[in-house]
Amino acid sequence: MSTWERMKVWGKIMRILRNKCEYYEMETNDSKILYKDLSYKLNGLFFAIHKELGWQRSEKSYADALEQKLKDNNISYEREMPLLPSFTGEGERRNVPDFVINGIIIIDLKAKRFISTDDYYQMRRYLSASDLRLGIIVNFRQYRIYPKRVLLPSDRS
Repeated sequence: MSTWERMKVWGKIMRILRNKCEYYEMETNDSKILYKDLSYKLNGLFFAIHKELGWQRSEKSYADALEQKLKDNNISYEREMPLLPSFTGEGERRNVPDFVINGIIIIDLKAKRFISTDDYYQMRRYLSASDLRLGIIVNFRQYRIYPKRVLLPSDRS
C-alpha cells in the first residue's frame, strides 16, 4: 500500500472517529471552555500556518511563522521564556515552553510523526511549574493538524 493510500485510509478512520465523538462534543457547555475566544483565535492561526507552510518543515519554521502571526494580530506573547524552577535543586532553563500567550496559555509546537505521552507530561510539567491552567500542543508534521488542549488538574489550580 502506498503512502498516499495509507493517508487516505487514515483520513477516513479519523472522520469516522470524529463523527462518533461529535455528539458528545455538542453537549459540552461552552461557558466552561477556558479562554474560549483566544483559544479559537490561536487555532485559526495554527490552521493558517499549516496551510501556508505545509507539513514538512522544521519546528523552528513553524515557531517563526507563529511569532509573525501573533505580531500581525497584536497578541502579546513570550517566546521560549524559561519558567521558574518548580522545586529546590531544579536546573535553570529546565522548563522552556515555545510560547506563553498573554500570560495565560502555553503553546508547545511539535514537528514529529506522533504526539506521545511524554509530550503531554512535558506540557503538564510546564503548567504546574507556571501555575497556568491551559496548554495547547500542536503537531504540524501531520497531514491535518489537531491542536490538543491540556488542562492543569483542578486539584492543583
